[in-house]
Amino acid sequence: MTQLDGGVVPPVCTPLTPERELDVPSLERLAAFLIDAGVHGLFVTGSTGEVAYLPDDVRYRALEVVAGVSAGQVPVLSGIIDTTTPRVVEHARAAKASGADALVATAPFYAPTHPSEFRGHFRAIREAVDLPLVAYDIPSSVGSKLPTDVIAELAEDGTLAALKDSSGDLDGLRAVLESTDTSRFRCYSGSETLADLGLFIGAHGLVPGIANIDPHGYLRLFEAAGRGDWDAARVEQLRLRRLFGLIHVGGTRMGRYSSAIGAFKEGLAIRGVIANPTTSEPMIPLDDAERAAVRGFLDEAGLL
Repeated sequence: MTQLDGGVVPPVCTPLTPERELDVPSLERLAAFLIDAGVHGLFVTGSTGEVAYLPDDVRYRALEVVAGVSAGQVPVLSGIIDTTTPRVVEHARAAKASGADALVATAPFYAPTHPSEFRGHFRAIREAVDLPLVAYDIPSSVGSKLPTDVIAELAEDGTLAALKDSSGDLDGLRAVLESTDTSRFRCYSGSETLADLGLFIGAHGLVPGIANIDPHGYLRLFEAAGRGDWDAARVEQLRLRRLFGLIHVGGTRMGRYSSAIGAFKEGLAIRGVIANPTTSEPMIPLDDAERAAVRGFLDEAGLL
């Protein structure tokens, strides 16, 4: 069974054609671009991959494409995100059949679920499919935070192999690191702008959305942290933080998510990795001025 060992694991964008069908050649180029850069894994159908917008067949086809490009070079993690346990279990089974090496699940959402029920949710997934299971803590989308004691208990009994922490709560991440056996349980920071601090307090890896555009920057940051060169890590983090400012190009004309995903895809299109910056409906596309602003961020970051 795949061992998750940390490192930089980008949450892969899902390229779409102008007709909003899966753009397979672009996805193949993106996966190859990230692997060639030296990333340690690929996370398909996460938030950056627009998982909530994709029909099931597109989810599984995207996973098949990325797993095919990887061909065992790096582990491929599949987001099996959905509202309730039975639906997530269905995704888990399909993900294993489509080539996933590990699974990533949030707590249930929309349906009223108490934190006391989270244990049963993750155990049911793990019992149904024999793949490493990563808990995805993203309160902004799920509506509730994964309690430290729940994570620690599920890590101890082998239900969970890792945590992807997108809560923005560094002290909460530290609490999980202090409460788990970090020789076998892995913690990943999902923050683009606090990646260096996450590694400093003990996180094993990073899952930053903007690593789609600049994987080399996060690899430099991760490698600097690994050798204890925190000054170099901080300098790289500051550059990446400025680059991450591109998520705001949409201003108040659209939601922050539409702006961010549109900017990520525009950046990839500018770099020649994907053919089109199309986003899912009902996200608002960037206009010409906003697209030009993305190019400015890439230029400042030295990516052109």
